[in-house]
Amino acid sequence: MTAPLGPRFQLIEETTWEALARDGRQAPFERPVLVKGGLRHWPAAQWSFESLARLQNADGRQLTTKFTDGLVEQGLTQGRPYLPVEPYLRELMPAEQAPELDTGLLPLSRRRQLAPGESFHLDWAYMQSFQANRLYLAQWDILKQFPQLRRDFDLGDLWPGRRWTWEFVFIGPARTVTGLHNDFPHNWFCQLRGVKEFILFPPDQSPHLCPAQKYDWGATLSDINISRLPEQPHELAQFEQASGLYARVEAGDALFIPKRTWHSVVSLLPSISLGVFGLTASEVLTGGAWATWLDTLHHLHLYRWGNCTCHRALQMR
Repeated sequence: MTAPLGPRFQLIEETTWEALARDGRQAPFERPVLVKGGLRHWPAAQWSFESLARLQNADGRQLTTKFTDGLVEQGLTQGRPYLPVEPYLRELMPAEQAPELDTGLLPLSRRRQLAPGESFHLDWAYMQSFQANRLYLAQWDILKQFPQLRRDFDLGDLWPGRRWTWEFVFIGPARTVTGLHNDFPHNWFCQLRGVKEFILFPPDQSPHLCPAQKYDWGATLSDINISRLPEQPHELAQFEQASGLYARVEAGDALFIPKRTWHSVVSLLPSISLGVFGLTASEVLTGGAWATWLDTLHHLHLYRWGNCTCHRALQMR
């Protein structure tokens, strides 16, 4: 099967905290920004699959939580299995020792050949070897379950002034995919372990990204499945008209994703990541209130009922 050409991309802006301070720049930024090595001083940068596997409930019982089984963004939402965390994390440990660093949508060897500002296409053939329905521990509210872990993060590095923040951990093996979507809040994506590739598109590219009718709280999903582009000729034709940014996010990096920026994520290595969503009081009263209102209508069966990421059993009746 011939690999599609896909959109054109440019490399994301890469910087450091020192350079941002020197230029008087601070979040939120209008465009995505990758702060290289920005989190290496955090205690959380020392997290490992083994250290997290040792976590347990307050009463000493083995920790269990819900996993994602396959992409919720595309197709029929799958059930979320409720599984123990420790054996899952220990299965990731050996795989971490066999990194695939010169591979992916944009292998490092090819990236080094790019001139500054040069546009390029990605190697979508890489996605054709992916297996569906890989277990992924997505949006784990670990800091709520284990408040003592909050001291491992210096969130003041990320957000100036007063903001309400919501933090979720993402843990999974190599070759997992987060489908194309955008979120209504700004997001600092913090890579603690492993390597991930991001493709990002500003909001003005929405006409080319096939926004879906499928409901997900606080997010807009896309009908484009980047793992199955050759099987979606209509969506692919739209997708190839888009222009985006590419980011390779390595352990210790912090990626700023502005609100309503479309993005999809591919893991190159077993990874531990933290998403930090931040809202000001005015954003809570506007975007947050609107998202809550839509969610209320959804649960009253008045808004996109039966086509959502949250009611699989009802979808299948």
